[in-house]
Amino acid sequence: MNLFDKPAATIAPTGRLILVRHGESEGNRDRIFTTSPSIGLTDAGREQARAAAERIAAKFKPRIIVSSPYVRAQQTAEIIAARLELPIVIEPNLHERRFGDLRGQPYDAAEVARVFDGANHWHWRPPGDDSESLEDVRLRVGPALERLAAENPLDELVVVSHGAVMLSAWAHLTGSIEGVTITPNCGIVLVEHERGRLGLPVPIIDTAPVINEE
Repeated sequence: MNLFDKPAATIAPTGRLILVRHGESEGNRDRIFTTSPSIGLTDAGREQARAAAERIAAKFKPRIIVSSPYVRAQQTAEIIAARLELPIVIEPNLHERRFGDLRGQPYDAAEVARVFDGANHWHWRPPGDDSESLEDVRLRVGPALERLAAENPLDELVVVSHGAVMLSAWAHLTGSIEGVTITPNCGIVLVEHERGRLGLPVPIIDTAPVINEE
């Protein structure tokens, strides 16, 4: 189902966004929605980040690392940046979806709340004043990626974010929510672009099982 009236197209690339989901976080490990942006990576998450750094080093020549402001993403970015000897910049609009009153709750709580609410998955917001739908996430993430591409038309950038961010980016880039799935921890998705116009997302490496949206 096409929600965004954005025709899919294949373009000749002159730049690349290398999208990376952060490594396993403490929330992922415990299967709860994290309570704070300051929650960090587990030992397994750090290993995933090191493996992602090696794969990026073997395939790409990025100029800079762009990261979500959340600690789990920044820690992933720091590991990749150390391997590639690159600077890190923070992009505020890449932060994870806000889960409202579900913070600290098990993942299953989202399914219970969604059924009770009765709204469709893409536009459903968790309970709580500061929560976001996936569409809310898309509306801030899509323009952020377009701006990064426009400002860096000839460069490769590593962009470290979150499960719901990458899910929403996929829908934004393809113009559809059909078949959209969550990228695993430290999974990599390549987005090529020309003159600031983003192409279709291409999964490069899946390094771990799908865990959740966060």
